[in-house]
Amino acid sequence: MSRLPVKLRVTLVFAAVMAIVLCATGLFLYLRLESELNESIDKDLKSRADQLINAVRVDELPLGEAARTVIMRRPEQFAQILTPAGHKFTQQNTGPPALPRADVKSASQDQTIVDLPRFRRSDDPERLLAHPFVFEGRHLIAVVGASLDNRDDALANLLTLLLIGGPVALLLASLAAYWTVGAALRPVEAMRRRAADVSATGSQQRLPVPPARDELHRLGETLNRMLDRLETALQRERAFVDDASHELRTPLAAHKAELELALRYGASNDELRRAIASAIEEADRLSQLAEALLVIARSDKGELLVKLEPIEVSDLFATVRDRLSGRAERDGRSLVFEDASHGSIQADRMRVEQALGNLVENALRHGAGTVRVWSQANNGRIEIHVGDEGPGFPPDFLPHAFERFRRADTARSGDGTGLGLAIVKAIAQAHGGEATARNANGGGADVWIDLQVADPKR
Repeated sequence: MSRLPVKLRVTLVFAAVMAIVLCATGLFLYLRLESELNESIDKDLKSRADQLINAVRVDELPLGEAARTVIMRRPEQFAQILTPAGHKFTQQNTGPPALPRADVKSASQDQTIVDLPRFRRSDDPERLLAHPFVFEGRHLIAVVGASLDNRDDALANLLTLLLIGGPVALLLASLAAYWTVGAALRPVEAMRRRAADVSATGSQQRLPVPPARDELHRLGETLNRMLDRLETALQRERAFVDDASHELRTPLAAHKAELELALRYGASNDELRRAIASAIEEADRLSQLAEALLVIARSDKGELLVKLEPIEVSDLFATVRDRLSGRAERDGRSLVFEDASHGSIQADRMRVEQALGNLVENALRHGAGTVRVWSQANNGRIEIHVGDEGPGFPPDFLPHAFERFRRADTARSGDGTGLGLAIVKAIAQAHGGEATARNANGGGADVWIDLQVADPKR
């Protein structure tokens, strides 16, 4: 069943349900007609029984001519008068007593309807009504009968109509259901064909959306939004690959050139040492770039794992100061740390040191003046800021500051891969925080990350 097309499966289910409904409806109509016909026959029998009793009572003789006029042999006019013992009250020309012995006792006490066995003579009644009455101090039973041929003919005609009309109605309904399901699925097929074109050509086409505001309309809109997201992600992926290839090509070319020069013109040990040292620098740059790309890739997949532990902000500042103070001195810059939060954060030490180190290195490379690092508590979290006294970010660059391979070339020139702030954002998001950048009111850039405050109970 699961391997059949949807249209055929729906039609088969509909046909099965329709068949059950038609059978139930046909059975109801058959039983309803049978009940109404039996009720009509019983009313006629009751009326004839009353006529028979009245005819017996108005006659002066015990069962005179007036009574004999209603005691006939034909099934539609069959009548008998019986005693409580089941015998005929007088010699009547209606043959033996028609009422079975087993029903005589109940008929002598109350009105009783009896269906006689079938396969009797065609002129015998098939349904009897026995009604007790008193005549001249004697208890008697008036029995009238009727044939069921007309009822059976009507039921047979109805059954024939149901057996013929039911399958025809089922067939027509199934064909209508098959056509209706096909019409309902046509928009889905149109979406499928368009989706095949989109996947094959990589174009910016979108799926056709039906005008009716129904489930298919909402499905089309959802799929189109998904295609928009996929196209955006694909463009970002392509741009990432292009930028990464460009960034890798430059140090690889320099690395190769240094080695070729050393091979061709390295006449002395000093020249060879300088060439090897330059090649090592390029190898370090390649290693750092590969590490940065790995962090970005893991962040995109949600696989950038962090091992959370309580870390004193002052300890974090001390570690970064020890690592980067020498570089600041070589550049003639001041590096100031101020811990105003006096608290602890819940973070991965290696990753948060990497993020803060990137912010400080970014300020040293692209900013000017004193680099100030400070912390502050804000709404149950701790913000760690890094600011400088340089020209700040260009206004049109701020919305894209944390995008990978983005550089503010016009105002913050210098070398680099353009991945430093992207890594900071990835690490902040892995900790459930966020990275933010702005231009300070007094000049310079202000970049910060917010992290979770460490639980003092841990």
